[in-house]
Amino acid sequence: MRSKLFVPASRPELFAKALASDADALSFDLEDAVAEPRKEEARDMLKAFLESPAAKATSKTLIVRVNAMDTVHFAADVAAVVRPGLHLVNLPKPDSPDAVVQAAACIADAGLANGLSELPGLLLNIETPQSLRMAATLARAHPAVVGLQLGLGDLFEPYGVHRREPSALQQALFTVRMAAAEANVFAYDGAFADIHDSEGFRAEAELSRRLGFIGKSCIHPSQIALANSVYQPTKTEIAHAQRVLQAAEKAEASSTGAFVVDGKMIDRPFVLRAQAIIASARASGLLTG
Repeated sequence: MRSKLFVPASRPELFAKALASDADALSFDLEDAVAEPRKEEARDMLKAFLESPAAKATSKTLIVRVNAMDTVHFAADVAAVVRPGLHLVNLPKPDSPDAVVQAAACIADAGLANGLSELPGLLLNIETPQSLRMAATLARAHPAVVGLQLGLGDLFEPYGVHRREPSALQQALFTVRMAAAEANVFAYDGAFADIHDSEGFRAEAELSRRLGFIGKSCIHPSQIALANSVYQPTKTEIAHAQRVLQAAEKAEASSTGAFVVDGKMIDRPFVLRAQAIIASARASGLLTG
């Protein structure tokens, strides 16, 4: 899921275009992108789309960002969109482990009502000071949680933190990545609002990739190719990972602990990293078999 394109649920004319894009995932938004008077209409249009042959046939990861739990829309959103083919429910502003548990229960109820054999996972937005502080606790609150997503607009803007302040950006990214690692879930980077600043988008994406994030949200189709290129392994990384895994097999056969590849000492953490790189390369279509 290198790239995730936001699609306003109130804009059905964009649904087919989004499906035809090169984004790995589509995140249909019932929250900020939909004005209050159109919430019910957007929900109904999105429900119809999720039940359509086009949605059922796509290989893309389908995500819906529902309205927050403290709104009148949350339960109705979940009941409408938890359908076969939906992979993730994106939960805004979770404020406690109990809230995560309640959200998971609501999803389970909707899945039962709608005849699902497999429930969608929960992607939690980390976009408040409280959620940043307790990100690992939130991520561990329920087995349905599969990832944490950083939301810098909500996290920074209300408190006068400059969106591009390097020290703040790095700390927020690192905190979320370590929380995700503690809970054994993935970390996902948020949106970059300046559509015309492709270099700024790339720089931020490269930073989050170096910190272990698997992909980045895109608010415009022009950002998709940038995200796809940044979050896939390079040829050099793939080749090195292959050499590490080949050497690891030989080391295991000879009961050797640490070993050397390309002049570097290699042990279990580096082997795990090599396995992740190869898995990512296969998922990106860069390797087969």
